[in-house]
Amino acid sequence: MEIGITTFAETYPDPHTGETISHGERIRQVIEEAVLAEEVGLDFYGIGEHHRQDFAVSSPATVLAAIAARTNRIRLSPAVSVLSSDDPVRVYQQYATVDLISEGRVELMVGRGSFIESFPLFGYDLGDYEELFAEKLDLLLEIRARERVTWAGTHRAPLDKQSVFPRAAQEPLPVWVAVGGTPLSVVRAAERGLPLALAIIGGAPERFRALSQIHRRTLLEHGFDPNEIPIAVHGHGFVGTDDEATAEWYWPYYEPPMSRIGHERGFGEMNRHEYERMRGPGGSLVLGSPETVAAKILRWRDVLGVSRFMLHMSVGTMPHDDVLACIERLGRQVAPRVHSG
Repeated sequence: MEIGITTFAETYPDPHTGETISHGERIRQVIEEAVLAEEVGLDFYGIGEHHRQDFAVSSPATVLAAIAARTNRIRLSPAVSVLSSDDPVRVYQQYATVDLISEGRVELMVGRGSFIESFPLFGYDLGDYEELFAEKLDLLLEIRARERVTWAGTHRAPLDKQSVFPRAAQEPLPVWVAVGGTPLSVVRAAERGLPLALAIIGGAPERFRALSQIHRRTLLEHGFDPNEIPIAVHGHGFVGTDDEATAEWYWPYYEPPMSRIGHERGFGEMNRHEYERMRGPGGSLVLGSPETVAAKILRWRDVLGVSRFMLHMSVGTMPHDDVLACIERLGRQVAPRVHSG
């Protein structure tokens, strides 16, 4: 069972002081957090791509390259690369470059994106949301498979025996598909023999069990061995020292961004009753003492059949020293419990 971290490099105002960290300072913190994650034995560090003021990273490959130059073992990935509004040639080139810097430690996690700002920013029509991702994923896999590419599609100029360089250190460069709950996306990944990353930000993990089952069944139907193609899961949370104290501390940081996103997407504010339900044994928040967090990770492993857990840090902008302390606990106290569980 691999244990890792994802971050969106959030830059929300501090709920106690009202101050907002600069994008530059937040990016430097993210690099320090990733270096510490390796030091405490974690397996994975992923950085999201966003194109809005409340997130500091629009170019995960750039930040991951800085991390790659300061680490030696930890695996690195976007979480996710919004492939629908990007060019698969450039996406491959960027992450192949980071893979070379890291000497073969990069994974490319791609998705349709849960935010839509990148579509008008780069001139794409949201009406093509589904078609864009499917077409660009297939082109990305074609580029990954061969140096010289001949390809034609609807949303990009064709390629005629054109070479794509540099080539990644790993052959092939690992490509994962991240999904938030859409069965069609799960089927698409499995038909191509790709690993799956489930993003759970609400609801009971049991409701995602059907997706992991669809992934395995479709892999088998297309001639792939499910035992060789992993599933990962991503969840919000924090590792403190005590369940109740951690819940009280986390709430003021967690509620504002979740309520803001809730308003944007039409499902309303985060309330304390829902928060308490989410942090319970059957909920989606992986929050509390090292013992509680490890127990929930093990439960998700058993329910979903996953081989990697990614703790999302931090939702809201939390004090950097507290985030570093959480990473220490995750690596030194939670991971050993999970590995022996």
